[in-house]
Amino acid sequence: MKWIRSFLLFWYDFVVGDDWRVAAGVAVALGATAALVHAAGLNAWWLLPVAVVVLLGLSLRRAVTASR
Repeated sequence: MKWIRSFLLFWYDFVVGDDWRVAAGVAVALGATAALVHAAGLNAWWLLPVAVVVLLGLSLRRAVTASR
């Protein structure tokens, strides 16, 4: 059982990492992309790169303001 716990903790740390907000934002962006593709039939490949750039900028802004 210990190796299962270690395995799950590894994946949690790998996915969430230092900022849970970025992981949640990527999950929301993935869901929104899937919804746009399947429900509306749009070609929504562009949504994920935009979301990553925005989330990275917000994460860096939080880090810079926290260090001051």
